[in-house]
Amino acid sequence: MNSTTLWVLIGIVILAGAVVAWLIWSRQRTARLRRQFGPEYTRVVQEVGDIRRAESTLTARAKRVERLHIKPLTPGDRRRFGDMWRNVQTRFVDDPQGAVTDADRLVGETMHARGYPLGDFDQRADDISVDHPSVVMNYRAAREIAQRHSRGEANTEDLRQAMVHYRALFMDLLETHEPLTDEKTTPPEHEHARRA
Repeated sequence: MNSTTLWVLIGIVILAGAVVAWLIWSRQRTARLRRQFGPEYTRVVQEVGDIRRAESTLTARAKRVERLHIKPLTPGDRRRFGDMWRNVQTRFVDDPQGAVTDADRLVGETMHARGYPLGDFDQRADDISVDHPSVVMNYRAAREIAQRHSRGEANTEDLRQAMVHYRALFMDLLETHEPLTDEKTTPPEHEHARRA
């Protein structure tokens, strides 16, 4: 075997090794992003239509949120926001539209207190998806119902569902497993069942 053939074989082995290393890295990145973003991973892949571009989008989101320095709520803020949620939830029976509007506002205030910027809705949802992927779909669903309501296309049951969606995100943002209800307040989903 002459030296040229030897160098060609060495080059092929190095190239093959690089391709294998890239494939392993790519699969590991995909697995990591799927774990981190859950159903949001699938949604973005479907929306973008290309796995590499979708993964680049999700990676960019994660880097952006990392720079935001998101922090947990203090115990005092957690109690204060919990009390505010109970008030919003109690209002639902008499004023569903106002309660949904206030729930959206309260979720925004809670996000801001945690360190999320108050940009446009799509940016807020993207930011939330990094650390709260299991409930970002709730945020989008609640927002969509609120927009339908503003066009006169949502009924009280739709608004009740929006409250349930907002509550799921709110509880995740609070990072508490304590119930936000007591004898005096009944969550909208229970109120609906009690009236039926």
